[in-house]
Amino acid sequence: MVNRRGIGAALPLGCAILGLAATMPASAQDRPVKIGIVTFLSGAAAGPFGVPARNGAEILIEALNAGGKLPTPYAAKGYGGAPIEVVFIDEAGGTTKQVSEFRNLVQRQNVDLVIGYISSGDCLAIAPVAEELKKLTVFFDCGTPRIFEDASYKYVFRTGPTATMDNVAAAMYVVDLKPGLGKIAGINQNYAWGQDSWVDFDASMKVLKPGVQVTTSQMPKLLAGQYGAEISALLSNPADVVHSSFWGGDLEAFILQAAPRELFKKSLVVLTAGEPALHRLSGKIPDGTVIGARGPFGVFAPDNEMNRWFAKAYEERYVVSPNYPAYKMVNALLAAKLAWEKAQSGAGGKPPTNEQVAAAFENLSFDGPGGAVRMSLGKGHQAVMDTAYGVAKTVGGTTQIVDVKRYPAARVNPPEGVKSEDWIKSGFKSR
Repeated sequence: MVNRRGIGAALPLGCAILGLAATMPASAQDRPVKIGIVTFLSGAAAGPFGVPARNGAEILIEALNAGGKLPTPYAAKGYGGAPIEVVFIDEAGGTTKQVSEFRNLVQRQNVDLVIGYISSGDCLAIAPVAEELKKLTVFFDCGTPRIFEDASYKYVFRTGPTATMDNVAAAMYVVDLKPGLGKIAGINQNYAWGQDSWVDFDASMKVLKPGVQVTTSQMPKLLAGQYGAEISALLSNPADVVHSSFWGGDLEAFILQAAPRELFKKSLVVLTAGEPALHRLSGKIPDGTVIGARGPFGVFAPDNEMNRWFAKAYEERYVVSPNYPAYKMVNALLAAKLAWEKAQSGAGGKPPTNEQVAAAFENLSFDGPGGAVRMSLGKGHQAVMDTAYGVAKTVGGTTQIVDVKRYPAARVNPPEGVKSEDWIKSGFKSR
């Protein structure tokens, strides 16, 4: 069951420092590892996405700095024995602002690495700048497959799966759930994330159900907030399945506006990024809604030691279960720790360079609170994971997830060197 109580207040606009001891480090070995973390701290995306991600980072970094609190192989203090210092940056404001903030983190604040970005548009803008500045950058959430399918990077990594996984698995799930379906429709945000999500879902459905018809594809602008016209279009062009990759405030607004108009009763609605809504709209999500968490996170997370530690620590601090953005932030921080310490070992115990950490990061495999992560795509820079979907059901006034089906990573992710769109059109061939 998901606790509906508050997830914590957002930080003020700008940046904040996660505190360290005031004393100066005794040696270069003890110099703090300074990490710039970028996530939404204001605006509609803050409550359901950005703040839980920040909260997950704070809990994990405090435990790492204390040392000995996490399961192996994460028990050692900080990053390679050095304490972690964090600068939090608000992702709100658009791509131009984020590029400026990134340059400031690297050139003025001298961070050792950057972890961040929920918006696919921000990731697309930041990746070439990170490469230009030769600064290790780890994307923790954004989903567009274009990052590593359209370019190659040395310093950029992503520790969460792409939107291709979400939408291929969603198509497989709804075909199993509603085998007689003949018509589909979509409502997705009109930028990289929404466009790519719909393209992959549409193509997957046409492979799995040849002859399926698209009744309408609605593409409102990001953060529009009002969807009356788009809901009318979906109702006027009825479909067996309505697909949406909405997230954040847009997702919540869509649910609250579409449910009273009975869209969820007339169509099977699949929300590929729907899991955070369980925390804030529990009891208000119509029964039968298909819910995804962009991987095996939140209610879909495995019962492993790392997940037991993280879920307990998060709930004790914030009196609410961690949602998938919190899980994905933890994934990124843990992966960076392993790569940092691997590189440091190869450097004879000295603080590693960006180049050494990047080399250690490539093709990394590790276990996080969501299970196994393999950096096996994008020449070792892009993660793949298993995933899962389920159906919302109201029990005792709260929303639970039932009828869960899990999909192994190899079934819902393309092989290395093959673009997602080509892989889907091939019928999901492994090679």
